Amino acid sequence: MAHGSPFRPHGPDNQVTRGLSKPEPMLRLARRSLAAVRHFSAAAVAEAPKAPPPPHPGAIAAARKSSGGGRDTLGRRLLSLVYTKRSAVIAIRMWKEEGHVVRKYELNRIVRELRKLKRYKHALEVCEWMTLQQDIKLLEGDYAVHLDLIAKIRGINSAEKFFEDLPDKMKGQPTCTSLLHIYVQHKDSSKAESLMKKMSECGFLKCPLPFNHMMSLYISNRQFDRFTETLHELKKHTSPDIVTYNLWLTACNSQGDLMNAEKIFLELKKAKLNPDWVTFSLLTSIYIKSSRFEDALLSVKEMEKQVCKKARVAYSSIISLYTGLGRKEDVNRVWKKMKSSFRKLNDSEYNCMISSLIKLNELKEAEDIYTEWESVSVTGDSRVSNLLLAAYINNKKMKMAEMFFERRMVGKGIVPSYTSWELFTYGYLQEKQTDKVLECFKKAIGSVKKWDPDMKIVQEVYGLLEENGDVEGAEELLARLRDAGFVSTELYNLLLKVYVKAGKMPLIVGERMKKDKVLLDEETRQLIKVTSQMCVSEVSTHLS
Repeated sequence: MAHGSPFRPHGPDNQVTRGLSKPEPMLRLARRSLAAVRHFSAAAVAEAPKAPPPPHPGAIAAARKSSGGGRDTLGRRLLSLVYTKRSAVIAIRMWKEEGHVVRKYELNRIVRELRKLKRYKHALEVCEWMTLQQDIKLLEGDYAVHLDLIAKIRGINSAEKFFEDLPDKMKGQPTCTSLLHIYVQHKDSSKAESLMKKMSECGFLKCPLPFNHMMSLYISNRQFDRFTETLHELKKHTSPDIVTYNLWLTACNSQGDLMNAEKIFLELKKAKLNPDWVTFSLLTSIYIKSSRFEDALLSVKEMEKQVCKKARVAYSSIISLYTGLGRKEDVNRVWKKMKSSFRKLNDSEYNCMISSLIKLNELKEAEDIYTEWESVSVTGDSRVSNLLLAAYINNKKMKMAEMFFERRMVGKGIVPSYTSWELFTYGYLQEKQTDKVLECFKKAIGSVKKWDPDMKIVQEVYGLLEENGDVEGAEELLARLRDAGFVSTELYNLLLKVYVKAGKMPLIVGERMKKDKVLLDEETRQLIKVTSQMCVSEVSTHLS
């Protein structure tokens, strides 16, 4: 073991190998730790993504389990609604009409459970119903939860309006922290910093949570100087908590600072804080990146000791870390433990296991796990299918990729995503099948509401078109990209290079660029000059 490790010495492990996969993103893990301690009130302890996914088939079973088995309760009725079109307010009203009493503590618990299930619309409806009841006294923490739900369902502007309309006595530390968290989620540094200043003036910075939110934002923006400044400010006002240290480790990882990461871990222990599974996950990843594989193995073993059923997401992290260490036997062991611990595994867990097996070059085993996923999941999540599709294409097995796509994706009702078509685009680029490249790339662009331009793939497609002197294909692609709202000087230059290769002159390029509000640069002028000596092509006027 390398000198300076915070773990006790152990003998070398012959099975420790070079890392085979990228560790799980550090900031995501730190945010999980941050989510676990957010406490606007007793009814809010969970943080979630911006938009709720479709209801999971296991949601109803989970709802029944959390609401008291087979006994008829208000919680069971609300948690079993599942579909967003159904109304929580109607369910509460019917419950009251049947002569039952509705208690605030019970509704707070239901809101907490709904948030865990990512059922934000129904949680918001319960919060809104409570605000209309004169016999229910709401506290600042209740409004903080309400504010957070409004941001998730209706957006940041509606959340700001809700906050502005609150009585002054309710604009305290909980609601301000909730609003700050919303700004951080939307990466609005200006508003977040302005709010932090006001919170400081009002004396609301007496706990680490607001500082942790800001440090999360600065890590995301790679503003490490601001991160350090905020950490110093935190220490002036209060003491760091475990989330602070996890964020600090994340910052160290982003900068490749192993030495400070180990110092932070020792400081954490000196402060008599207990490291959680996120701490060990972060530390393990840093060791893997730094090729400290023995220390990484000790760290992930410590992480395993921390994990329990309540921290379900930790199991996937452990699998990813063992994959990074090339330890297939441990990957399989943890997978078996997951299957024995939980009644049903979800898509993200299957995604993690299949991805890990592919990285370990165990394609056959990955295919077996995929077959198992097919038999238990009804979501049709193309992200799981895309893992095998990518494995076939990366291994230049295009026939297998095509067969898999037709029979086990499209043939089983899985809708191809942008990534599916992009993978085929790259696969056919390797085989130089121009027609199929254009067909798949066009389908990729057409599969999303708004295409986020990716110049790397655009350049590669135009590179193939240039190699073949395919003027017609180049013009067709330009027209499709224009329809998607993407046209630029660089794009026109790529088009002109195809014309140069074909030995043809495009018509009215300058006028077309002017119409597209695209400027000519020096390369454009040179290319136009070169093509002006060539024979005229009628393709450009036909398609553009």
